[in-house]
Amino acid sequence: MSDFTIPNIFNVSGKIAVVTGGGSGLGTMIATAYVQNGAKVYIASRKEKQLREVSEQLNKLRPGSCEYVVADLTSKAGCDRLVDAVKAKETKIHILVNNSGMSWGAPFDNFPEKDGWDRLLALNVKSIFYATVGFAPLLAKDATNHDPGRVINISSIAGLSPVAGSTKLAGSGNGLWSYNTSKAAVNHLTSQLAVTLGPQFITVNAVLPGVFPSKMTNYGFKTGGGAKGMAQGHPWGRVGEPADMAGVALFLASPASSYVTGAHIVLDGGGLISGSASARL
Repeated sequence: MSDFTIPNIFNVSGKIAVVTGGGSGLGTMIATAYVQNGAKVYIASRKEKQLREVSEQLNKLRPGSCEYVVADLTSKAGCDRLVDAVKAKETKIHILVNNSGMSWGAPFDNFPEKDGWDRLLALNVKSIFYATVGFAPLLAKDATNHDPGRVINISSIAGLSPVAGSTKLAGSGNGLWSYNTSKAAVNHLTSQLAVTLGPQFITVNAVLPGVFPSKMTNYGFKTGGGAKGMAQGHPWGRVGEPADMAGVALFLASPASSYVTGAHIVLDGGGLISGSASARL
């Protein structure tokens, strides 16, 4: 008889994970889930103080552990430095979560090129490609068709919506033109990487969250009446919570999803398909 118990099929104990953008928001939620379930996690971002504080908090949780790497992933060189820092300590990783990202809201006719487009696309899209390329050999090492390496790209329902205007998250008169475009690119890049890395026994999947509390959505929560205001009109009557993200992140990193690749998992409580305006990013 097969062992379909939760401790077996959702097991990530002993796995080594890299979570970019792990110092805040969704990245911290994911890193927490892995550490609490016995994984060793490397979190990375530009802000050392933030990384150090989160790492210290996670190391108190156990049974897993957390270390951090300071890295600016807006360039290939920055991605390579992250890969090299992890390679200096590990010869194998099992999970790569490409979570680093940023948003930018501005008027349609006055949208900045350097920060609004160039820097945003570099972090939201280019970093996923170069980090995945760099870590692919470590993910492929000893991988099998029953225990593959895992790449999890954090996208957004914004990549599926043609509505760029976002009063709640960007302010009246502003739009998230480049952010929405970048997340659509993440979705397609996920599909391409799944095809490319499949023969090496590496799964590549995307998670498309709706509104969750994070640094990126902080403006909306502050000006939109908090979680209750942000969830107004949503069919679930609430925004996303850490356990929602943790559950999907554990699934995609565990034996339960060893036969899942190229998937785009919408994580928004039905807001997008219901047409809820509160679900838009």
